[in-house]
Amino acid sequence: MAKPSVLVTRRWPSVVEQKLAEHYDVALNRSDRPLSSADFKEAIAKYDAVLPTVTDKISAEALDVPKARTKILANYGVGFTHIDVSAAARRGIAITNTPDVLSECTADLAMTLMLMVARRAGDGERELRAGQWTGWRPTHLMGTKVSGKVLGIVGFGRIGQEMARRAHHGFGMHILVYNRSPVDPAILARYNARQIATLEELLPLCDFVSLHCPGGAENRNMINSARLDLMKEDAFLINTARGEVINETALAQALMFNTIGGAALDVFDGEPRLHPMLAQCDNLVMLPHLGSATREAREAMGFRVLDNLNDFFAGSAPRDRVA
Repeated sequence: MAKPSVLVTRRWPSVVEQKLAEHYDVALNRSDRPLSSADFKEAIAKYDAVLPTVTDKISAEALDVPKARTKILANYGVGFTHIDVSAAARRGIAITNTPDVLSECTADLAMTLMLMVARRAGDGERELRAGQWTGWRPTHLMGTKVSGKVLGIVGFGRIGQEMARRAHHGFGMHILVYNRSPVDPAILARYNARQIATLEELLPLCDFVSLHCPGGAENRNMINSARLDLMKEDAFLINTARGEVINETALAQALMFNTIGGAALDVFDGEPRLHPMLAQCDNLVMLPHLGSATREAREAMGFRVLDNLNDFFAGSAPRDRVA
């Protein structure tokens, strides 16, 4: 019996690609270039499964294939707002994702960003690399203490909770939470956390605000100029969620006019395009979407995709089906 045909849209860790090839007729994108909408139309007509990543844009146009062969989009990543879910449903195409396995590494990176921006680590490294350091002095690159401060977490799912664990138990931070639905009091108690009813109430209370909410149209520009104005003048904004949740023009203006203390971003709206104003902000730390970029997490994500594929083609319900 022929193996199901599968397209992997970007390069994955080699150990995962090898395992996929044992079970499926795999086509790899060896050039590792982003695929176009036309490429996806061709793939959906040709392969039994397509394995996209969170940066692949699979629009209604790309899914408009009269004789679609693809029956599952097994996404490599947690978010799936890059896929037109309604259009996929009309074609009878299932969608899965890879939750759980990247939560710890993404929270690690959010903590990294928070420490970097608070302690001006980016400024310090740039100064050293430019050969401009003149030696230790009492007022040089003074930053902000992190331990014991108030951290507001926006979105209290798996990653938000991992962030709370690190911040509260590791740094003695006081945790405030904003979440769309009520959080189980037993979960809040693990971090001595308190849930706040609205973002408008949360933001003025925080020394640091870390975003861990979903992206998509519902949360686009959730952090806008009005909400940035509610933050303390010395508060810091951290984003490892999705780029579209921040209005980047409003953020750049807040940073340039020092109406907030600083920000640290791992994700960007329209990435890899970078908003030109952001590059001009010295009180901003930027990383190129590294949240899950550890060998352990990226391999686990791939194996989670493989589990979903195995379930689907065995006729079982995939554990991570989201649509």
